[in-house]
Amino acid sequence: MRKAAVAVSLVVIVGLLVAAAFLIHPFGQPPSQMDDYMIENSQAETGTNNVVAAVLFDYRGFDTLGEATVLFTAVTGVVMLFRAVKKRES
Repeated sequence: MRKAAVAVSLVVIVGLLVAAAFLIHPFGQPPSQMDDYMIENSQAETGTNNVVAAVLFDYRGFDTLGEATVLFTAVTGVVMLFRAVKKRES
């Protein structure tokens, strides 16, 4: 019974990987109309020549702020952990 479950799981995973490989968009072609919109309108709407910066800081600003907060919290936790270890050693 266990071998059958492993075999079925393996077939499902391989099937999903093969389906994903066939459904992936060709390299270099934008997957949606939103990409074309951002490329065409980012300079006029945000005032920047860099589309990546426009997406990160203007279109997805709150998301980027959340990611930066998580990163800052993680770094702060690691620094506090190393300071606690250093105090114990001395």
